[in-house]
Amino acid sequence: MASQPELYIGLMSGTSMDALDAVLVDFQTGQPRLIKHLDTPLGEPLRSELLNLCSPGANELHRLALADRQFAELSAELVLALLQATGYKADSIKAIGSHGQTVRHMPDAISAYTVQLGDPNTIAALTGIPVVADFRRKDIALGGQGAPLVPAFHDALFRQHAKAAEAIAILNLGGIANISVLPANSTEVLGFDTGPANTLLDLWYQLQHPDAADSFDRNGAYAASGDVNPRLLAKFMQDPYIQQTPPKSTGREYFNQSWLEDYLEQLPHWHGADLQATLAEFTAQSVAHGLQQCLKAADLGEISKVYVAGGGAFNDDLMQRLARNYPQASWHSVAELGVDPQHLEAMAFAWLARQFMQRQPGNLPSVTGASRATVLGGLFLP
Repeated sequence: MASQPELYIGLMSGTSMDALDAVLVDFQTGQPRLIKHLDTPLGEPLRSELLNLCSPGANELHRLALADRQFAELSAELVLALLQATGYKADSIKAIGSHGQTVRHMPDAISAYTVQLGDPNTIAALTGIPVVADFRRKDIALGGQGAPLVPAFHDALFRQHAKAAEAIAILNLGGIANISVLPANSTEVLGFDTGPANTLLDLWYQLQHPDAADSFDRNGAYAASGDVNPRLLAKFMQDPYIQQTPPKSTGREYFNQSWLEDYLEQLPHWHGADLQATLAEFTAQSVAHGLQQCLKAADLGEISKVYVAGGGAFNDDLMQRLARNYPQASWHSVAELGVDPQHLEAMAFAWLARQFMQRQPGNLPSVTGASRATVLGGLFLP
């Protein structure tokens, strides 16, 4: 008799806030098998409100509570659409792993905290499926950064590809860029947020092209048309976050329009395309700097291959800049490992939900700086 599938749903909306992703994953063999992916735009005015909540403002508590419910309702709608598209019933799903939408991430505050919206009670009630959520705060309670959490999944999924004495890295280019380095000769995993990726690139492109059909620089064409400003790039690379030693994590609370405007005030003349090129080069150089930090921290021989996920994997100009800034590794898409670059993070939260249900740790202290490994999240029943 054939064994039954072990089904989990992962929900993810990242720093870019461009869409909510949902994946249905089967863990029957122990390794994740993607069955179906769906996504939906966050839509206005919800996206605008979520962006506004990343910064201090009036009447925050009321506005946050409303957005919390609205994001949860959108999440539930996407889950129900995923079930309808696949023909599965709610009672066949073990659990939903919901990351929620981060609106504040302050791991270095005097009393560290992180805030993700998307009320899991509402998702559970509307879908009839148990929800595992609130993944980050347990790690912070143990002295960690609460992020990034995906390196543990990268280790479970891709460790077998680290061979001989070399290491491989997984680079996620979402709103923020984060790396996971998997050494072949050690079980320790290194990783952290290296700095901004699409968050500043998309912001600047939208400011320069308010009426464009795309909200992002497709294939990096606009950046490729400009020239890097060396003086500004050098200032970017001296930013305190870039120079900070890991463990570290960041978000839109730090790398935002105000951050960019502070630097532009120091620059008397600039051109739109040149700034786009400089931001792209900044992403590439900060990633290369992060890879070098990992090499020094673990005394690694070399990182032989870097596999890229996230929307930035489709940015031809950015991929070329990455390869130029870190030529000692070959650069690839995670598609070569059998995973669509756009699905990897949502799959990670399906995996984290499974880790919770099996009472297995979901964090890596070597990545987040937490005092110990621990089960992450809380369970919310229908």
